[in-house]
Amino acid sequence: MEPRSMFFFESMLTPKIITFVYWLLLFVVLIGGFGSMFGFGMGGFSFGSFLRGLIGIVVGAVLVRIWCELLIVLFKINENVQKIAASK
Repeated sequence: MEPRSMFFFESMLTPKIITFVYWLLLFVVLIGGFGSMFGFGMGGFSFGSFLRGLIGIVVGAVLVRIWCELLIVLFKINENVQKIAASK
């Protein structure tokens, strides 16, 4: 990517950042889930907290993935619209 295209918004920078944000949010979901599973700061370990943490990891990972995919779809739509406009 050349600097001119970045400064004049001819190309999108955000799709490259979304991958980093996905891995960062996935890490946060894992830390939160493990914290809930093993009761860090919440009175210790119990089966309920373990189950809540496990469900939180699975649901959180799926929701983060869906959110990032929706953002990528928006940028793909933008790219395709630009291609259509350039071809006319």
